[in-house]
Amino acid sequence: MSRRNLTHGEVLHRLAQLSLPMAWGVFMVLSFYLVDTFFIGLLGTRELAAISFTFPVVSATASIAMGLGVGALSVISRTIGRGDHVGGRRYATHSLMLALLVVGLFVVLGLATIDPLFRALGAGEELLPMIRQYMELWYAGMIFLVVPMVGNSIIRASGDARFPSLIMTIAAVSNLILDPLLIFGLAGFPRLELQGAAWASLVSRAITLLASLYVLHFRLKLIDFSFPAWSSLFQSWKKILHIGLPAAATNMIAPVLTGLLTTIVAQYGSSAVAAFGVASRIEMFFLVPFVALSAGLGPFMGQNFGAKKFSRLREAIRLGTLFSLLWGGLITVLCWFAAEWIVQTINKESEVVVYGVLYLTLVPMSYGAIGVIYAASASFNALGSPLSASLLALTRTFFLTVPLAWLGHTFWGLPAVFGAISLANLLVGGVAFFWIRHQTGPKLSGQITP
Repeated sequence: MSRRNLTHGEVLHRLAQLSLPMAWGVFMVLSFYLVDTFFIGLLGTRELAAISFTFPVVSATASIAMGLGVGALSVISRTIGRGDHVGGRRYATHSLMLALLVVGLFVVLGLATIDPLFRALGAGEELLPMIRQYMELWYAGMIFLVVPMVGNSIIRASGDARFPSLIMTIAAVSNLILDPLLIFGLAGFPRLELQGAAWASLVSRAITLLASLYVLHFRLKLIDFSFPAWSSLFQSWKKILHIGLPAAATNMIAPVLTGLLTTIVAQYGSSAVAAFGVASRIEMFFLVPFVALSAGLGPFMGQNFGAKKFSRLREAIRLGTLFSLLWGGLITVLCWFAAEWIVQTINKESEVVVYGVLYLTLVPMSYGAIGVIYAASASFNALGSPLSASLLALTRTFFLTVPLAWLGHTFWGLPAVFGAISLANLLVGGVAFFWIRHQTGPKLSGQITP
């Protein structure tokens, strides 16, 4: 039995086989952005400010690429689960063509709107030339960001998590090597400063594009070079976008939530904002196992749903919930004892440490619930129910976290703001658990059509 066939074998083993490589891959992706920030920060405050203005645009584009990838993964994994490899190849090819179309639209729109867009984001005239230099090259190389992200999702849909992780590692290591060479002009390379960072990212991601296409075509046989009939192509795009558009919108909610919470925390001064930023970056690493779990659940749920192995879906949800609670509990205990030391490794200013410790004392108590939310959202997408995942994200952000945080700020102060974040996570995590349990219950076969 092929290790890529996720409809057989022990459920725990299959989930570990998918999630463990992805944990490393996600860590590599985070290091990619941290490395860029570190080296650009050495150039000076203006350069760091300029690159900071590009983050919302880069994040929005990545969210769209991730949405397309989620749509492709959902449709392809269910098709492969039904034993239809020809259909899987058709959807894989059509997904890549859709990614190319989206890239073309964004490149044209992006290049035409650099100055007005970044003025609207608040960039001053002194920063616009640096932003323009970076973004012109970034937009030109956008194909190297979007297509590999969709390609890696297709590879994971086939049940292979090792190659996507390897591809992400290659990108991170390439970027680490190229950044100082091209930014500062070392070892005979020209000093390109911000443009050097863009070139380093472009070359690193070009390598990932070639690697993902190689795996898809030569190893998995999932690319068909014959041009499809328009009716077949549009039908495929409709199915992929049915999942992909809500998934992209859901991914965009997270940075919106961070922005709204930052506005509330800013009422307590710059030290509170700095502490919130430090704690949020620490939190990203604590949540890596949950991101990896959700990445593993996607193809597993999709293939087993397509194969009508509904008992395996329920077992996967049980194990995912158990892992989330155990990891969340472990991090909570760690933060209770080591939060001060953790914050001080990044910033030693006394007020920043106090506020950072406050966050890492209250919010990690809900990390287990966040893991359940991630797992449920990935499962909803894989089962072809993306609006359920979107509703969870909308409820968590706009109906609970932000209103409760604002009430906490109004009546009790910053501890209540952080407590409100934790409470909202716990409430939505409980809803997510019972909702996905219901969706994967004994009557599943009558609820959703594969």
